[in-house]
Amino acid sequence: MTLDYLLTSIIVILLPGTGVLYTLATGLNSGARASVLAAFGCTLGILPHIIASVAGLAALLHTSAMAFEVIKYVGVVYLLYMAWSVLKDTDSLRISQEAKPMPALRIIGTAILLNSLNPKLSLFFLAFLPQFVPADTTAPTVFMLGLAAVFMVLTFIVFVIYGVFASATRRYVIARPGVTTWLRRGFAGAFGLMGLRLALSAR
Repeated sequence: MTLDYLLTSIIVILLPGTGVLYTLATGLNSGARASVLAAFGCTLGILPHIIASVAGLAALLHTSAMAFEVIKYVGVVYLLYMAWSVLKDTDSLRISQEAKPMPALRIIGTAILLNSLNPKLSLFFLAFLPQFVPADTTAPTVFMLGLAAVFMVLTFIVFVIYGVFASATRRYVIARPGVTTWLRRGFAGAFGLMGLRLALSAR
């Protein structure tokens, strides 16, 4: 494990994406506990990509245009569905003084889906992890799994910080009801743009 790997991982994790966006929205809407659940779900959503990368599915996605396109457009449809849901459901971001309870399984399940339906993550791990595996290691697969586990732990920590920070701003948002409308539109637009970007992305 090197400092370069830790720093690179943190930079990648800090970049805003669907997981960060969902964790922020959950923290604003339902409080700190729910944001931690969202962070946990987003972290679990990394597992399929790690398994796929180590098992070689990422290589298949890289060489098979059809496999990549199928998974990509499933992700696009889900992101657009999230955008439509946030925009239409005026209650989803109606922030009150008391946190609105949400089923834990629903929060975690949505977070897992958001991170799972992104083939770019598999390709990212395929290109990212091997760079930090020593050439003389006797068990490269085990070493890569160790690196991936560290990445997941860092993801959870960073996402929890994002979510708790969002939760801490609830009082500011509550005091300004008009902010809620713009937040809903902003989150919907962000999900929509991410879906569009994924749709236009190439292997």
